[in-house]
Amino acid sequence: MAPLIVATRNEHKLRELREALRGVDLEPLPDEFVLPPEDGETFEANALGKAHAAQEATGRAVMADDSGIAARGLNGRPGIRSARFAGEGASDEENLLKLLDEVERAGDRRVAYVCAIAYVSEDGSEQTFEARCEGELIPQPRGEGGFGYDPAFLPDDTGPGDERTMAELSPAEKHAISHRGKAARMLAAHLEAGG
Repeated sequence: MAPLIVATRNEHKLRELREALRGVDLEPLPDEFVLPPEDGETFEANALGKAHAAQEATGRAVMADDSGIAARGLNGRPGIRSARFAGEGASDEENLLKLLDEVERAGDRRVAYVCAIAYVSEDGSEQTFEARCEGELIPQPRGEGGFGYDPAFLPDDTGPGDERTMAELSPAEKHAISHRGKAARMLAAHLEAGG
């Protein structure tokens, strides 16, 4: 199988996808390609928009993801606006601090990471895979791994009594339970089945 193009400019995402999709040859998006704006109303719509645009430009099979965090007490916000929650160009730290402040005021710390991966084959046919990782936000971020909201995200899937945040897990532990890892495994199974 020819290398699969990943429609992202986010080096963190590309690295995580390479780690989660071992055995699948992933190639970054060509430098000259400009990603379309993420103006869909869902993670799936944004992922499909990026994947179709990159597939049309390259003629190659493409995968794209859109992901974020949804807070129960904020009616699912920031959701698809996770990367821009504190404003256009905001840093990961600024986005996290804004979310921690709003969640504190809402009085509900339950959150879920959500990832939608879109796969568009060379002939333009599409498939999407969506997964979630449930958890809660802790008041004080900690840990050096991961990115985005990871330093405050306490995942349910590590089990009761494990107080490590996503940013404190090893890459292998994170991929085993993360929203992106779960969706990537769905894509891998689809590709292995000849999709």
